[in-house]
Amino acid sequence: MERIFKLKENGTSVKTEIIAGLTTFMTMAYIIALNPNILAGYGATDGGMPLWNAVFLATCLASGIAMMCMAFIANKPFCLAPGMGLNSFFAVVVGQIVVLTGASYVASFQAALIIVLAEGIVFVILTLVNIREKIIDAIPYGVRMGISPAIGIMLLNIGFGSNIFIATFNEEGVVENQFFVMRDFFGSLTAAYAADTMTTAYPTMVLSVATLFIGLFVIILLAHRGVKAAVIIGMLVASVIYWAGEAFFLGTDPFAGLATASWLPAFGDMADLTLLKFNPQGFLELGWFTAITLIITFCLIDMFDTIGTLVGTAARANMLDADGKMPQMKQALLSDSIGTVVGACTGTSTVTTFVESASGVEAGGRTGLTALTCGIMFLLCMFIAPIAAVIPAAATSSALVYVGILMLSGLKKIDFDKLDQSVPVALMLIAMPISGSIGHAIGIGLICFSVINIFTGKASKQYALTYVLALIFLVKFFLVV
Repeated sequence: MERIFKLKENGTSVKTEIIAGLTTFMTMAYIIALNPNILAGYGATDGGMPLWNAVFLATCLASGIAMMCMAFIANKPFCLAPGMGLNSFFAVVVGQIVVLTGASYVASFQAALIIVLAEGIVFVILTLVNIREKIIDAIPYGVRMGISPAIGIMLLNIGFGSNIFIATFNEEGVVENQFFVMRDFFGSLTAAYAADTMTTAYPTMVLSVATLFIGLFVIILLAHRGVKAAVIIGMLVASVIYWAGEAFFLGTDPFAGLATASWLPAFGDMADLTLLKFNPQGFLELGWFTAITLIITFCLIDMFDTIGTLVGTAARANMLDADGKMPQMKQALLSDSIGTVVGACTGTSTVTTFVESASGVEAGGRTGLTALTCGIMFLLCMFIAPIAAVIPAAATSSALVYVGILMLSGLKKIDFDKLDQSVPVALMLIAMPISGSIGHAIGIGLICFSVINIFTGKASKQYALTYVLALIFLVKFFLVV
């Protein structure tokens, strides 16, 4: 372990790295079931459970392999999986292919996988010729340092906003309403109004909110005492409280799903529907302009999402040098690119570095052993997925909120007396949580920085590539449909 991961050199140990990997896994395990729900559930008009099974296995396999690459090629603690936002965009594209070509959802899904494959191959090439590193260098220091606190705000928004939602169903079993912690619980004028609005969902909401805060305070108190496993212990405490609340106060069995859960991976479904099942004919029916536009759009979003997550998380782990650059960035980007290619070949949308990696970094993860641990857990989930499914969202929210708060410390590196730093960072802080896209927020920051520099007479050749990137984002935001 020492020879492979250089643990002493990075000031860590096997125990710390394994705890960090488990911590990250617990905060991002939701993607294992959510990704197939998005890609093969909500919008799918055919395919049914076999397609869901195929995407589920592709999610586990692609994530696991990508994290193995991150562990052994880059030796970094960053964990990867099919990215949120990108998977929703992929599902929308599949729906559009259905409309444009009249093909089935499965055939359109297989056509869209070619877009992801092309994106991954482009990224492998750009990484090998160092173009992606040059793009990172083109991000001005102030904007680069603002990425970490902006991700912190995003994590806070996820933890309090979207991660915990309670659904109510009508008589047909269809979702009727969804209620969220910040909007519907804390946003209510009175507790009575919240109870009347949420009806049967209110007791579950109260349990979720109580669990979130108890888990958060346990993490804070343990961290204050210097306990390195504070995050994962807090999540476990929160999980136990939630399970007990379900059993004693809500009268439901938190482990009921385990009795009927399937523990055998449906490899046959993946082999039949998604494993190397590309549909070139359906892809070409889109027309070259549409196809190329979609590939560029996927590349642009993923590139800056990945860059933002790597830089932001590395900043929190003190992995950046004096110029705000991360050693072995090329290897980390290559691992991310390989993950996307593997994802396309197995049957899922773009694989990218997860912002939840920050939770493992906060737990002490500093090397690839963290990524390896998380990757092994994803591969095991092909067999033990039902166990990952019983981790309550409220417990993961405790970790996300805590890590989000810590990442705000990056604001002290921003010179707020300089408008070309303070204004882009301020806009990124609000754009990232609202848009849900790290890449889009960075794009807004680059546009803002460029406009301020150019029109205040500070334009220089040093930022030539920065201005080009800003122009690309302007085209993406306003012209590319």
